[in-house]
Amino acid sequence: MTPLSTVPAQGSSLPVPLDLGGRTALVTGAAGGIGRSCALRLAAAGAKVRAVDREAAGLEELVERAGGLAGAVEPHVLDLSDLDAAELAAAGTDVLVNNAGMQLVRPIEEFPPDVFHTVLTVMLEAPFRLIRGALPHMYGQGWGRIVNVSSVHGLRASAFKSAYVAAKHGLEGLSKTAALEGAPHGVTSNCVNPAYVRTPLVEKQLADQARAHGIPEERVLSEVLLQDSAVKRLIEPEDVAEAVAYLCSPHASFVTGTSLVLDGGWTAH
Repeated sequence: MTPLSTVPAQGSSLPVPLDLGGRTALVTGAAGGIGRSCALRLAAAGAKVRAVDREAAGLEELVERAGGLAGAVEPHVLDLSDLDAAELAAAGTDVLVNNAGMQLVRPIEEFPPDVFHTVLTVMLEAPFRLIRGALPHMYGQGWGRIVNVSSVHGLRASAFKSAYVAAKHGLEGLSKTAALEGAPHGVTSNCVNPAYVRTPLVEKQLADQARAHGIPEERVLSEVLLQDSAVKRLIEPEDVAEAVAYLCSPHASFVTGTSLVLDGGWTAH
């Protein structure tokens, strides 16, 4: 098996100029991966970040890593399947980053219906409720930024990922609707669409991918994950966070209702 940590990475360029002093941001799935990088990036820009996750230990580690940044990180342990609590948690936020996700790789005929329901709840219905909870404050002040961490699977399908693909396609539509409704109120809504990112979510699906495709686990990275990417490497979570930062910046005030694709050329096919 080729560990994901051995795949070459490239460093990011200079960060996007961003000042979120006095702003409150909420990031879901903040205990690790893309969410942790987004929380740290927004806190570095001066935001007070509500870090939402069901993993308390990961949130504690995030708070430690955020020490010394211009902003602050406040841990908020929450299971997003509690939709009423999710909506309440979003009240008063200026920046909302819907990032939390989950994955199961199975053929449709073997996909557990309860897992399909849970994936759609956490990855589509919860973002709707979070947006619903955040919009009154955003509309009231005439400014807001909604960034939905979608995926290349919000634009393209892959076999054996029915729930994930369905949720991400739905998130694309939700994001566009929020953009149309929010534009008169100074609120933008966009998706960020990475291909495979160096995260625990990707690490954990290697065995499932191998079983579903009938290949050894060591061949999954090159023959499945990176097969359709022209750039043969994983994306770093920090690169996704920088795209989120751009969409929150003044330079992106006219960018709304669209998808910022970070797929290494996947969708160029």
